Amino acid sequence: MDTKQIKELILEQKQEFENKTPIIKRQKIEKIDSFSEIPHIVLITGLRRAGKSTLLKEIKRQYYPDESIYYMNFEDERLLDFDVSDFNTLYESFLEVSENSRIFFFDEIQNITNWEAFVRRMYDRGFKFYITGSNSSLMSRELGTKLTGRHVKLELYPFSFKELIASLDIDTGKEFYLIEERARIKKEFSQYFETGGIPEYYIYRNKDIIRNLYDNILYKDIIVRYGIKDEAAIKSLAYYIITNPGTEISYNRLKNFLNIGSQTTVKNYIDHLENSYLIFTINAFDYSLKKQMYSKKKVYVIDTGLMNILAFKFSRDAGKMLENIVFLELKNREYEVYYHAGKNECDFLIMEGGDITKAIQVTQRIHESNEGRELGGLMEAMDRYDLQEGIILTEDTEDMFDKDGRKIIVKPVWKWLLE
Repeated sequence: MDTKQIKELILEQKQEFENKTPIIKRQKIEKIDSFSEIPHIVLITGLRRAGKSTLLKEIKRQYYPDESIYYMNFEDERLLDFDVSDFNTLYESFLEVSENSRIFFFDEIQNITNWEAFVRRMYDRGFKFYITGSNSSLMSRELGTKLTGRHVKLELYPFSFKELIASLDIDTGKEFYLIEERARIKKEFSQYFETGGIPEYYIYRNKDIIRNLYDNILYKDIIVRYGIKDEAAIKSLAYYIITNPGTEISYNRLKNFLNIGSQTTVKNYIDHLENSYLIFTINAFDYSLKKQMYSKKKVYVIDTGLMNILAFKFSRDAGKMLENIVFLELKNREYEVYYHAGKNECDFLIMEGGDITKAIQVTQRIHESNEGRELGGLMEAMDRYDLQEGIILTEDTEDMFDKDGRKIIVKPVWKWLLE
């Protein structure tokens, strides 16, 4: 690439990066405390437009306020011709137009093939890297070759409800149970249920932001990257999952339902959607890893706002939407998540230290017609994994009772999200 053009980009991007715009503090920033003290490459992955670039700004402000850094966003369309051989020119340009630094901040680096060669070379020379990327599988493969043992990873999701409440200065401490605070929190949760936590959409409430984001992910990160010829098939699959959060899926059923060539194709498409952070899958827990691998999976979506907009006001199951919100929070808390499938089903099992430690059931509300099913699945999971306590998360019910000698805690999802 032309050196003059690279220098102009550096200066332009530096000005934008250092712009003192307000930032909603992310919970993940706490992990940077330990990451900033070690030489390892810090890799931040997550959905496009989920706030990775803003997190880099927050890292700069909090941990390197008085230090110069080298910043480049590889999502810039003027870098379409940039390849690994241009990294030396980029570094030379940094030296010419910036103060000397030992710290690189690289945004959306997965766009550059073989980027890890340059990063490894400079890491070995003592440089520190903070890198963002929007494709989990691609980044893992690259890091697994040249950068094994030299990186730490942080996954960033759209805003959590707790982050948004913190940004509004709502007191969730001693005044949490006052009527005014409780009402305000519930009002914000109703809004969160509709808009989700994708930063730009949450701030501006313009639906085109979500539609453009979805198109970019589907075309740029999936169809183009993986060379998919049958665009209609993967669009149909993505739409089916987005409109059916919390549903059990089988590759064979989806193959027949969507008229997709083979089970292998369906599996590959789902892998692509998951690698782009658009969806997630979880397994039914089994002590046999083989059985676990071949069991049906449940699918969830990255954001409820995205679901609400892309599904064109489909007839929503509010209980499933709540379940999706709970799943995202469990991922944000970095739990290892499964579901229980037996005679009855329990929505979530949490594994810690090799043991199942929590069972969680999610329902909009408990009433006579669903009490047997909801309690049955939870109790079955508690018996199976010898748990003395189970949790039922609802829209707005709070209770605690004993069932067959075991404690059942019932609480609103919005309250659980703030714990």
